This record gives sequence, C-alpha cells and structure tokens, in this order.
Amino acid sequence: MDIIIDSLEGGAVIGLLEEHLADMYATSPPESVHALDVNALKSSEITFFSGWRDGQLMGCVAIKQLDESHAELKSMRTSRHARKSGVATQLLQHALNVSTERGYQRVSLETGSEEYFFAARNLYEKFGFNYCEPFADYKPDPNSKFMTVELR
Repeated sequence: MDIIIDSLEGGAVIGLLEEHLADMYATSPPESVHALDVNALKSSEITFFSGWRDGQLMGCVAIKQLDESHAELKSMRTSRHARKSGVATQLLQHALNVSTERGYQRVSLETGSEEYFFAARNLYEKFGFNYCEPFADYKPDPNSKFMTVELR
C-alpha cells in the first residue's frame, strides 16, 4: 500500500471522510462526536495521509500536532472494501513512524466507548496505547475513551 500526504481534494477521500462522519453521528451522541470534517482537516497543524493500492483508496489517518512533543491521531478510517485486510495496522504504523521522525514523545487519541469502536480500541492496545485521562481540550465523556502511547 502506498501512503501519501493527501491534499483532501479528491472525491474518494472526501467520500470516505463523509462516510466516517456519518458513522460517528450514527453511533455517538452529537456532543460526543470529535471527528473532523474536510475543512477542519486542512488546518496547518494537521497532516492528512491516505493509503492507496492499485489506484483504490484503502483508508486514511491524520496527525494533529498538539505541541512540540505531543500529537493526536485523527480520522483513522479503513474503506469498507478494505476492512480486515491489515490496512488499519499499516496506517497506524505509518502515523507512529512519522510521529517519531518528527520528534513527538507521545501520541494520543480519542475514540468511542461504544461496541462499534471495539476493534479500533483493540488495535490501539496492540500498538501499546494505554487508557488515559482526557487531553488537550477534551472533557470527560462516558461516550469517549482516551488513549496514549509514549514513543521511543
């Protein structure tokens, strides 16, 4: 899979992000949805990556710089046709590698507490993420789980 920095201009990527937002609103109360739309993902502190195989979008992930030593994962999503094929593992490994190269000491994320998010939480745990208190501007929320990993 080729993972590239994406301009967020292509229809396939925009469609995947719209699907992601729709699923987040379908599974969590509106006040507990922290997924970003396309315009928010174009912010200067965010680097957005898309993964492609044979010209087909496989998934995406973004890194948001919180400060010089701390980053947040955003918009981790696998295309429906690519689920259970290792795409999420490759995207997460790429995001952690880039974060390490940039000198971040820690990467954190927010994900849902509902059953829908079980596979995602399991993947993060396999990569060494531990549950933590809310970080950045997040507040305690029974519909959210916060996770972090120290980078070496």
